Amino acid sequence: MIGNERHSLPGVIGGDLLRHGKISLLLLIAVLVSAVLVVTTAHKTRLLTAQREQLVLERDALDIEWRNLILEENALGDHSRVERTATEKLQMQHVDPAQENIVVQQ
Repeated sequence: MIGNERHSLPGVIGGDLLRHGKISLLLLIAVLVSAVLVVTTAHKTRLLTAQREQLVLERDALDIEWRNLILEENALGDHSRVERTATEKLQMQHVDPAQENIVVQQ
């Protein structure tokens, strides 16, 4: 009885592909590699998009903080405020030009 031999199905398919379907096998490998690369690229793109959104939010927060600091600097550096603080808290006063002393170093 010749038909009693047992062959494994994966072995028969693999043997047929190697003998008769080399182009099909190469195309299958190319499709699988391409699919893995597409999935990897999509994943990296999602990660980078999320990171970009986080950085945009951080930039906006820093921009708001910078604008507030500029406003605070302008308010604290106002000439009338500085003069009022000098006269009220530090008891400073304008010097009469006749009382000025000029020191010259030689």
